[in-house]
Amino acid sequence: MSKYFSEKRKGLVAYVPGEQPQDKGYVKLNTNESPFPPSPFAVRMARQEAAGLNLYSDPECRTLTKVAASYFGVKEEEVIFTNGSDEVLDFAFLAFCDENTPAVFPDVTYGFYPVFAKLHGVPYREIPLTESFRVDPEAYRAAKGTIFIANPNAPTGVALTLKEVEEIVKSNREKVVVIDEAYVDFGGESALPLIKRYDNLLVTRTFSKSRSLAGGRLGMGFACESLIADLKRVKNSVNPYNVNKMTMAAGVGALLDEEYFVDCVRKICENREELAAALKKMSFEVLSSSSNFLFVKSEKMGGEALYRKLKERGILVRYFDKDRLRDYLRISIGTKEDSAALLQAIGAITEEIK
Repeated sequence: MSKYFSEKRKGLVAYVPGEQPQDKGYVKLNTNESPFPPSPFAVRMARQEAAGLNLYSDPECRTLTKVAASYFGVKEEEVIFTNGSDEVLDFAFLAFCDENTPAVFPDVTYGFYPVFAKLHGVPYREIPLTESFRVDPEAYRAAKGTIFIANPNAPTGVALTLKEVEEIVKSNREKVVVIDEAYVDFGGESALPLIKRYDNLLVTRTFSKSRSLAGGRLGMGFACESLIADLKRVKNSVNPYNVNKMTMAAGVGALLDEEYFVDCVRKICENREELAAALKKMSFEVLSSSSNFLFVKSEKMGGEALYRKLKERGILVRYFDKDRLRDYLRISIGTKEDSAALLQAIGAITEEIK
């Protein structure tokens, strides 16, 4: 830290992304990326835009917005595109939180929520998950703040029902409720239809997981026109050209190639269920997941020890050195070959400690 760093920011603890080691080849099951490449159609469309990179991208993302509005059944004024869904979440903290309107979110959830709150000087309150790692809708009734809930939740993969989400939105009509649906395509119930009935609901999505565009950085938010206008005012005060041309084109291609999207999601869900069953046979506790990852605990060794031993064998998983989470690992769903390598490594580790 330099001597010039802002006094106000000196206590900031930055978000820690998943490891991206370059020392050797790894089976990478730590950052919830898709194991499958982007749609060939999306790649082709992105390449076509490369020749025009000398010009700024469209700040309104008009072509992509039109395609998305048709695809998701919303009005064009009800969607905003951002540089990953992290950016729309960041905009939401700026637009709907301040010293008088705290942020409210679970104590075990996406790690960027407290980071955004601290970065922007927003007070926040964390509501503990239940003993079974579920979000308790009752705990969010009249929460007196802007609510942020990842559904399905991260890093647990546990999802609320649409009815439970609606209860939260309905009981907080004077504040905005943000439902972060980064993983919803893998088995969750989307709250997107509710934006027609509730003007305090913002639903965020990403192309990083189910649409294989993590490296493209494309996210989106859905809400009533007035909330989207608020977010666009923030966006245009920070970076009007926040989505580049190639990513925009890739997003259009990813939405139009429905067959490829459905096939990739199906394979990931099948691989998830097969891996969950195999891990249970190896004496793991496995939380029920509606996402593209599993949250698991070994009966035979702690989370950190298993994480390190897997890394030694070229398998990367995510370990969280936090209360309630230290015994668990989050394992992204890869290909069948990735699962086989993981299970083989766990088997070898188990033999070692007998």
